[in-house]
Amino acid sequence: MNKLGAALVVLGTLAAAACETPQQRIANKEDMLTAAGFKFLPANTPTRQAALKQLPPNKFSRQIRDGRVFYVYPDPSVCACLYVGDQTAYGTYRANVFQKNLADERAMTANEMSMYSWDWGPWGGYPMGWYY
Repeated sequence: MNKLGAALVVLGTLAAAACETPQQRIANKEDMLTAAGFKFLPANTPTRQAALKQLPPNKFSRQIRDGRVFYVYPDPSVCACLYVGDQTAYGTYRANVFQKNLADERAMTANEMSMYSWDWGPWGGYPMGWYY
């Protein structure tokens, strides 16, 4: 695959990621939570639903129970559930998010660097052919 083809693949991937709906972003985050070891608990009773509404939606909350630290992530809109994980699961999640962000940034950098060899000729040249 040539440089232009690779750039188009990266650009397409970034464009698709930018077009995600809020629900898709939350769902992707929840996939990462499950992969990190968080437990999925559905709000399938009126008591659980009421308790879920007391937490800030789609944000981590730190809870201490019997001297142990837990992290909860409530999702009232996509799955109507609660994700619960210990410090290990939360640490794994944070490490995975860091690795994903790093990979996304590397892809963006590769896309930007591929533009150095792009032919500006058809567009009137650069920088003398047109101005902002």
